[in-house]
This record gives sequence, C-alpha cells and structure tokens, in this order.
Amino acid sequence: MNWTNKTILVTGGTGSFGKKFTKMLLAEKNPQKIIIFSRDELKQHEMRVAGYNDPRLRYFIGDVRDRDRLLRAMHGVDIVVHAAALKQVPACEYNPMEAIKTNIIGTSNVIEAALDAGVKKVLALSTDKAVSPANLYGGTKLVAEKLVVQSNNYSAGTSTRYSCVRYGNVVGSRGSVVPLFLKMRATGKLTVTDDRMTRFWLSLEQGVQFVINCIEQMEGGEVFVPKIPSTTVVDLARAIAPDAEIEIIGIRPGEKLHEDLLSVDESRHSVELDDMFVVQPVEASWFGYSWQDKGKTLPEGFSYTSDNNSEWLDLEGMKKYIAPFEKEFNEGTLEG
Repeated sequence: MNWTNKTILVTGGTGSFGKKFTKMLLAEKNPQKIIIFSRDELKQHEMRVAGYNDPRLRYFIGDVRDRDRLLRAMHGVDIVVHAAALKQVPACEYNPMEAIKTNIIGTSNVIEAALDAGVKKVLALSTDKAVSPANLYGGTKLVAEKLVVQSNNYSAGTSTRYSCVRYGNVVGSRGSVVPLFLKMRATGKLTVTDDRMTRFWLSLEQGVQFVINCIEQMEGGEVFVPKIPSTTVVDLARAIAPDAEIEIIGIRPGEKLHEDLLSVDESRHSVELDDMFVVQPVEASWFGYSWQDKGKTLPEGFSYTSDNNSEWLDLEGMKKYIAPFEKEFNEGTLEG
C-alpha cells in the first residue's frame, strides 16, 4: 500500500495513541496529510508546540458527536482512524449518557460521514473491555464494534470499508495504571484491587504498528486481535516499586478479574495467524471472509483471555515496557 498520496484523519488525535500514530506515520510512511480531529483546542495547541508542527499536519477542532463537522473534516480523506472515546470506567459509569453519545452515537456519526464523504478505509479502535462487558464503557465499545462491522452492509456497493482492531491495556497511556503506580511509589504503598488479577499489555509503539499493519491488510468486516503478553497486576506493581507495600483493597464495580480478547463464541468464526487472530463477520454476505484461507481455524471451546494466555511477561520483561515511562515520569513529562 502506498501511503504517500493518502490523507488520513484521526479522531481523538491529541490522545496518547493519536500522537504516537502521527509521529510514526510521518516518519515511516510519509503520507500526504494527517488531520488531527479533536474537541480540545488547548491539547491541539500543546501538541503543536511540542513538535507536532509538520507541514503535513492539519488541526481540526470538532466533536464526533457532530456529524456535520465530521463530514466537513472528511472531505478528500482516504483513511479514517477512529480513536476518539470516553474510556475511563468510573467516569462512564457516573455519566452513562455521555459515554453513549461519544462512544456509540459518535461512532455512528464517523461511519455515516465516511460513507457520505467517500472515505476508502475506516479502522476503529476497540478494547478487550468490549468482550463480555462488565461495565458501561465495555458495553458501549461492544456496540461500537457491531456498528462498524455491520456497516459494511451499507457500503458494499461503494468503495468504503470498515474494520476494527481490539487490544488490551497500553502501557503508560493516558489514564493507565502505570502513571498511577509511579506516583504512588513515593508513598511506599501501592494499592491493587485483587492479587489474582491479570491483564493483557502492549506498548504504544506496538499498538500503533498493529493499526498501521491492519489498515494495509483490511478488507472490511474484520476485527483484528493481536497476540500480546499477559501479566498479573501484582507483578506490574512489583516491577514499578519492588520495595513498596502492596495493599489489596477489593475489586471495583465494573472491574473484571481477567480480561477477554476473544470469546468462545467468536472463536468459531475466527482464524489464527502467526501474530494475530482475525474475527470474521458472522454473516459475510459482502466481503471479509477470505481470511479463512490465510490462517488456521480455532479448536472448539477456544478463548483468548489474560489468564489462559500462552505468553507471559516476567518482572524483567515488564520493566522493559515501563522503562520509557519511568524516564518521562522522572523528567516530569509523563501524562497521567
């Protein structure tokens, strides 16, 4: 795929993913233009003065809740990466309608605007919280996934294609537990909700590279799931603060003991490749089912969860993931 003549729009482009995606894409793929679409003018300004002032960049103020503004922003756009979301679990629980307006209605607006604007590819970012959701955030992302995948029904007669990526926790991203643990380390005590808890982890660079690869390979209708390692939250705490006391405070409402990236039911229509699983659409009356010939089918009853994972990070492996963010934290530049 040739990126040099492509215009890409990133919703939620001032977030952790958006900035890293922009940086890597400009350096490695040399696109014609990247449009940063977000609602916070201060974050756009801070992003620009932090060095994101490349002439190929455009900053577009808007909200995914505003379909007309999205349609205007997508004029002449080839690829949309939909990363905008309300993702803090407690905030979504306390403000359920706001989560629905952004994560569900906002996704619907992105889908419709892309179709009307003639965008070729739309890749939406999802989360392990969307599989068998236990909280409102996960529920909204499950609906968003369904909207994206099934919208290929409407676009089959056009050139617009929709797919999703679904992955786990990004080490050091805004709002993640890593900045929190780094701050708590100074107190000599870290709080963990349950000492049995496990999570999937990947670095921001891994997440961005996976998204780039999926854009290049997507046909429409797939949900791409990377193979990534697990760790216990206790081991994560010990990797950050080996001498600190760990206090178990009890699992929070809406929190899972283990996360799921691929359910038993989904595995029946999924295939496994060397580095990922591809969830094919259940009813592929349009496209997106040719992955059947590119990977191997999964055994009956297969699921991909953070506690049954075959790949685990030990303390030293976790420290390598944390090291860049520890450096930023010590320099006072890590976003919390």
